Amino acid sequence: MIAYDIGIIGGGNLGRSIAMGLLFSEKIKASNITMTRRKVHLIEDLKAKGIMVTGSNADAVKGKKVIIVAVKPHQTEKVITEIRPLLQKDQILVSVVTGVKIEVLKEYCGPDVHIFRAMPNTAIAIRESMTCISTRDDSAENKDIVFSIFDQLGKTIKIDEELMDASTVLAACGIAYALRFIRAASQGGIEIGFDSSTAQLIASQTVRGAAGLLIEGGEHPEYEIDKVTTPMGCTIAGLNEMEHQGFSSSLIKGILTSYNNI
Repeated sequence: MIAYDIGIIGGGNLGRSIAMGLLFSEKIKASNITMTRRKVHLIEDLKAKGIMVTGSNADAVKGKKVIIVAVKPHQTEKVITEIRPLLQKDQILVSVVTGVKIEVLKEYCGPDVHIFRAMPNTAIAIRESMTCISTRDDSAENKDIVFSIFDQLGKTIKIDEELMDASTVLAACGIAYALRFIRAASQGGIEIGFDSSTAQLIASQTVRGAAGLLIEGGEHPEYEIDKVTTPMGCTIAGLNEMEHQGFSSSLIKGILTSYNNI
């Protein structure tokens, strides 16, 4: 059980997902989590789960070991400047804000605060996030604290900060790409005879299984593809038609377009 308190500034989709993931992990008590949002009525439902909700960012800082900043990029300077007088040198600030670098965060916070950047995705709500973390902090204790939080909520890796924008696209935006594939596969399933809910279930579980094969087996995707592409079979016929229509190319171009728009 995690003994320290966590403040989450920003109760939007990502901030809420982090809180729910922590609760689902059963490694932290709801009473150890404080969440803020300007429109506090939008997070009032979390009170029933035991989370302290408030419109005051100060409440998410005072007495908290870890402060997670989950606001929009254009709000970051204002929010951190507001809480700066309250920050203590033993506290850890974790930013999950897209595009705001550690050196900029240090300018906002001052030199004494321990700063980490983390890029999870919304699957953190069900403890299935892919979270990329970067820091310049040399403290092994602080790294252990931050990774102990996100390790409960899916897979974590440490990356150089220069790759944080890339991780945003591949992991955070990637959730939307994967969901769009499931939607398209479901629509195809309806065309070949399934009702919509059954088609979605089959497509979703199939994607989950495909990902599991790669994560658990560690093989290249083509290795697993080769297992189901028999000569003159229906699988290779479908794959080839998708490639003729630009399936892989359009996905790669989409990733690059997202990256260039950060």
